Amino acid sequence: MKKQFIVAIALLVSTLSFSQKSELKSAEKAIKSGNFADAKSAIQSAESLIANADDKLKAKYYFLKGQALYANGTGSNSDIDQAIESFNMVKEVEGSSKGKYGSTIEDLKSQMLNNFLTKANAALQSKDYAASSSGFEKAYRMSPKDTLYLYYAASTAVTGQDYSTSLKYYEELKDLGFTGIGTEYNAVNKESGEVETFNSKSLRDISVRAGTHTAPKEKKTDSKSAEIVKNIALIHLSNGDNEKAIEAMKLAREQNPDDLGLLISEANVQLKMGNKDRFRELMKEATVKDPNNAELQYNLGVIAAEAGEKDAAMKYYEKAIALDPSYADAYNNMAVLILAEEGAIVEEMNSLGNSSADNKRYDELRAKRTTIFESAIPYLETTLKLKPKDIKAVQTLMNIYRGSGQTDKYKEMKARLETLEAGN
Repeated sequence: MKKQFIVAIALLVSTLSFSQKSELKSAEKAIKSGNFADAKSAIQSAESLIANADDKLKAKYYFLKGQALYANGTGSNSDIDQAIESFNMVKEVEGSSKGKYGSTIEDLKSQMLNNFLTKANAALQSKDYAASSSGFEKAYRMSPKDTLYLYYAASTAVTGQDYSTSLKYYEELKDLGFTGIGTEYNAVNKESGEVETFNSKSLRDISVRAGTHTAPKEKKTDSKSAEIVKNIALIHLSNGDNEKAIEAMKLAREQNPDDLGLLISEANVQLKMGNKDRFRELMKEATVKDPNNAELQYNLGVIAAEAGEKDAAMKYYEKAIALDPSYADAYNNMAVLILAEEGAIVEEMNSLGNSSADNKRYDELRAKRTTIFESAIPYLETTLKLKPKDIKAVQTLMNIYRGSGQTDKYKEMKARLETLEAGN
């Protein structure tokens, strides 16, 4: 009885093996004819039986499954994800990339990678950010060593305002220790005269040797760590997870204490959370690290002005202008600070009576108002030189000229305002 029982099992195993091979042959035939729907159906029929198959049959199963699901690039997103997993399983089953299907899979992966990148770039050009992000993410899964693709997937997801997807990718990049620092290979296009960036040194060198490009150069790209951590924090912030946002910044700064970008990013997060005192502390720390940064000085001026610290704000704006004479907003904000006193003066002027004492006080206030105007005018005029279409600056100057009796200049500003408003 034992021998008969063993023979029965052996027959059953043989039948299952035959069934598997039959289904896989059907799948292989369907793939060759481009009938991927039938190939998927045959693969699904074999799936429940594959667990007990030998490694040789398993490798063939995953190889065919990958092809059927990929469907020469026409498969759905979920099918293509499974196709990538299936091709990776072939390597796992065979123990290396040098097995029976290794070289064929590498060729397929190369085709798939190029297909993903082509579609991702095309989607990016057409501003289909969701499709672009998906394409770059698949390119990364296909070639995990190319972590820059995952960064592109995260960045395009942010642009498309898919913050949950971008957060997932950014967190993955952070866990991978991704910095984005690399080498950029450039050369000048002879025909256009413009500098072009190549994906690799070899491609750049081929173009130079072919004579289509000249002046080859290489440069290191900046680290993207600060940007990644900042975006993680900002997404947490937009989700209402303030503590996670601050924790993300804190961890990043502990790891990179000298990174000015991270310091400024944390300051911006604190400002978005309404923590203006902490923002000011961090910005002051930043100015110590980078004393010649006009934008830092300007931002400190804005915070000081909001806190009612006029003298401190003016010093910061003056420093910003000294560091960058083309900083239009600093000139404009200086004028705003100077003109802030006018409101109280006008209010007092309007409250005075007709007594000799009131008339005397009125003249004093009018002279003071004129002095304020004279102090503000140069800053506003410079603002307009730097930003000729600044309607608010034009309106303010027009009102100042009218209030100070400068009729010709008032008319000039009025005409300029009408032109600008007509253009909008």
